[in-house]
Amino acid sequence: MSSSIGSPKPPLATGYPAPPAGAAYPYPAPPPQSYYPSGAPPPPNPHYYPPAYAPPPPRYNAVFLRRLLSIVVPLFVLFFVVVLIIWLALRPRLPEVSVSSAAVSGFNLSALQQQQLFADFDLNFTIHNPNVKMGIYYDRLTAFVLYGSDTISETSLAPFYQAKGDTTAVRARLVAAGGYVDSDVVKGINSDRGDGAVGFNIRVWAWVRFRSGAWRTRWHVLEVYCDDVMIGFKNGTNAAAAGYLVGSTPKNCVANL
Repeated sequence: MSSSIGSPKPPLATGYPAPPAGAAYPYPAPPPQSYYPSGAPPPPNPHYYPPAYAPPPPRYNAVFLRRLLSIVVPLFVLFFVVVLIIWLALRPRLPEVSVSSAAVSGFNLSALQQQQLFADFDLNFTIHNPNVKMGIYYDRLTAFVLYGSDTISETSLAPFYQAKGDTTAVRARLVAAGGYVDSDVVKGINSDRGDGAVGFNIRVWAWVRFRSGAWRTRWHVLEVYCDDVMIGFKNGTNAAAAGYLVGSTPKNCVANL
């Protein structure tokens, strides 16, 4: 009976033949445990800077903006609707303006070579507020006298307030003291005076604001056009002539806002 005690065990078969002694592996050997003798990596490159990344904006900014818009937009729409309702309920109307009387004194137009005009215009306006619920403020009023599109004289008028339904008389005195006028103006005025009447254009500009109780509108520019205000001269083309408004009825004007 043989004994296996102390006899060596045969090696386990793995399916791969053992490489012969001294033969190299077909793949590189694993690296050592440390690439660096000291065990620590080298210091970083001093000229290298890591890229800077801006932090993302906090989310609460977008949330706050959405909440703010959700409050402001409805308030703006509500304010617009309220103003529109008030405007439609009150229905503001433009003032009604007319030239009730006009007189010219000392009218003297020099020869065509000098082209100077001397005249004193005395105008009276009637301004009626047709609104039954709103008063009107008038400020920075200016009156003009023109022949055609050429301005002959202008003056400023005093501001005033007009209550609802009121009618106000406004007087304007405009002086032309030897101002230069175009040659076409001289020819046109002399031709019209020969026919007995000269048609002047009168303009009134003003800043107006409507008021109803505590509610007021913003300021608007009111433009009043009084075209072909006929001034009759009895003494024709004589120097220092006097003239008056032709007709017995006031000359109605057009108001635009």
